[in-house]
Amino acid sequence: MADFYQNGIITTLHNLRQRSLEELEGELRSFKKKRPMALVLPSLFSELEGDALPNIVQELSKVDYLDDIVIGLDRASEDQYRQALEFFKPLNQSFKVLWNDGPRLQAIDAKLRAKKLAPKELGKGRNVWFCFGYVLAAERAKAIALHDCDIVTYDRSLLARLLYPVANPNFNYKFCKGFYARVASGKMHGRVTRLLVTPLVRALKKVYGQNDYLDYIDSFRYPLAGEFSFSTDVINDLRIPSDWGLEIGVLSELNRNYANNRICQADIADTYDHKHQSLSPEDTAKGLSKMSIDICKALFRKLATNGVVFNAETFRAIKATYYRIALDFVETYYNDAQMNGLNLDIHAEEAAIELFAENVLNAGHDFLENPMETPFIPSWNRAMSALPDILDELSEAVTADMQEYSDAI
Repeated sequence: MADFYQNGIITTLHNLRQRSLEELEGELRSFKKKRPMALVLPSLFSELEGDALPNIVQELSKVDYLDDIVIGLDRASEDQYRQALEFFKPLNQSFKVLWNDGPRLQAIDAKLRAKKLAPKELGKGRNVWFCFGYVLAAERAKAIALHDCDIVTYDRSLLARLLYPVANPNFNYKFCKGFYARVASGKMHGRVTRLLVTPLVRALKKVYGQNDYLDYIDSFRYPLAGEFSFSTDVINDLRIPSDWGLEIGVLSELNRNYANNRICQADIADTYDHKHQSLSPEDTAKGLSKMSIDICKALFRKLATNGVVFNAETFRAIKATYYRIALDFVETYYNDAQMNGLNLDIHAEEAAIELFAENVLNAGHDFLENPMETPFIPSWNRAMSALPDILDELSEAVTADMQEYSDAI
């Protein structure tokens, strides 16, 4: 059971008791009268063949307060898109599958690209951005949740707790970030949050002193969680990274656009596990190595926009400070793991820290050498300004794909 402690400057909504799911869902059914709800699921086709997504679909088929589910499908051929339409049929809600690799959506991407408005990188950020565009085009949902499709411990209570803060018309929140303990199979997971983000934020505070943005990021219990919910009007002016900095980028945008009292975090799961990325120490373009560089650059870019000055000397100081703080955390996590009967490999933890320390410096050098790098996807407001009919075209393309490739839908 969680405590009720409020840390940092962001409201934390705890799981103080095991409230019945039926009671929670009953309230959500009443909320939908004023705030219709939708769910966005960014998915790779390969996830349809895994263990997690079939169970997620089965759990979602029991949910009766959602109006729409929008699925972004990446890396799928025509036959695989047809399979996806069949795969999602058990859903009881109205659903749409965006075939991101199909000719219709590729034509829309080309039109956006001609105006330099298309996402520059393939990946989750691009997938989510197009799904958000479809939600805007549909003009139905007032509250939206997003979660990943690889959660092997998924049950529908996660969605209910995630949506509740923004769906409740008596609450004032525009955005809710999910958090949970990354513990599964007798091990403590979440290496990038535990061993990179938290010690790096603390190191930046030590090097630069008190900083409102760093206090904000440090308030989130799991800043890299892929689960969040928000009011639909948040989408219009949201600029998100297309790389692994997506989660940090979204938090940064909310920090720029809204007061802290419009943002919260909620405890959404007792247990949580999903697929694990390899550390990939030999290749900075893959796995947790690439993720760590992208996340570092996302933090550095945001601090720079707030007037923080970086140079080669400060990055060396940041690396050294980060390394010492991160190593100190290993003992903390080891003791926590031991007290809870969990396994934690000290050697593997310190090897990850050594890689992350090098990547803090690599990210810093890259940041200095490419000061004009703009990995953010333009906001939908900008896209609609340049191409006023783009949302209608997106909606029509998705509908046409589904009608052409599935007679039953």
